[in-house]
Amino acid sequence: MLNFEDEGALSAVPGLAIAPVSGFMPQGAPGAQHVPTQRANDGQVPAGNAFRRIRVEDKSIINSKADVNQLVPFKYKWAWEKYLSACANHWMPQEINMSRDIALWKSADGLTEDEKRLVKRNLGFFVTADSLAANNIVLGTYRHITAPECRQYLLRQAFEEAIHTHAYQYIVESLGLDEGEVFNAYHEVSSIREKDEFLIPFIDTLTDPAFKTGTQQSDQDLLKSLIVFACIMEGLFFYVGFAQILALGRQNKMTGAAEQYQYILRDESMHCNFGIDLVNQIKMENPHLWTVQFREEIQGLFQRAVELEYRYAEDTMPRGVLGLNAPMFKEYLRYIANRRCQQIGIDVLYQGATNPFPWMSEMIDLKKERNFFETRVIEYQTGGALSWD
Repeated sequence: MLNFEDEGALSAVPGLAIAPVSGFMPQGAPGAQHVPTQRANDGQVPAGNAFRRIRVEDKSIINSKADVNQLVPFKYKWAWEKYLSACANHWMPQEINMSRDIALWKSADGLTEDEKRLVKRNLGFFVTADSLAANNIVLGTYRHITAPECRQYLLRQAFEEAIHTHAYQYIVESLGLDEGEVFNAYHEVSSIREKDEFLIPFIDTLTDPAFKTGTQQSDQDLLKSLIVFACIMEGLFFYVGFAQILALGRQNKMTGAAEQYQYILRDESMHCNFGIDLVNQIKMENPHLWTVQFREEIQGLFQRAVELEYRYAEDTMPRGVLGLNAPMFKEYLRYIANRRCQQIGIDVLYQGATNPFPWMSEMIDLKKERNFFETRVIEYQTGGALSWD
């Protein structure tokens, strides 16, 4: 009987060779070292530095030649710390009591038609937006980022995007909304469709199997897509919807949905901050990418995004609601765009723009433990209590 714990046991099997380690380097990593096929204990020395231990200086965010499977030694400790923080903020949609929302939604004198329109438009955008974000991470960004610490956070982020999609579905199901109407809004509602059409080319860039980093043009394309998703999608396109639902919650309406949006906002703020750190690290390691022409192109994308999100604000509140109106959001979007530009080192676009919703900052800093004891309505199952049948 073959004992796989014995040194040299594998070499006792005629013709058995250790398979080459391949397919583990991101597609854009030039010069990735190929570990040769080698028989166990055959006495041969690996070619070149294929088996050399990884050093911190070998690592880079993109185009690294280091083995992406080796998490340590850490070079980007900030990414690992963000991963740990994200894990500590774990939550699930079913933890939130939706009974008051259901009663309010069904009550004849509960919400106005404008308030219901706002909720349905919100869900119509978000139910697919987080799926787009997850696809972009899993099928695109992850392949081209070569720092394992950053990849670890991206895996957690992708899971959180799934939780967010779950949360929106949970709200739709709880309220008994027309699923076909809500889930197809990104096709059928122009203000939502235009935002998605703005994003899709940047998804297509990274998810194209033929796309590889390693040239100035392709590295700039990657950097541009990262900026669009961190600073525009998660850092700007989500904020009208967040402010609207949280404003409902501040008036003691749709409190269950508002609580879920609070947790989602907290997660998305972390996603945005991670993405900004990623962009700035790539800039630091590849200063040749940050040309004047490139920065001007990014400014143009921000301006277009502000226009699209303002159009969405007008569509979701054509007559004003909850003491809010679209012009207030124009100022807010300009303020947010300025902030994102500053965070990645681009000149502000809208001089003097101010924040009309300072309470939004408080929502981002939400501590989950603050009110969970009042709202938790499920019993947790421990691993030993779960049935695996």
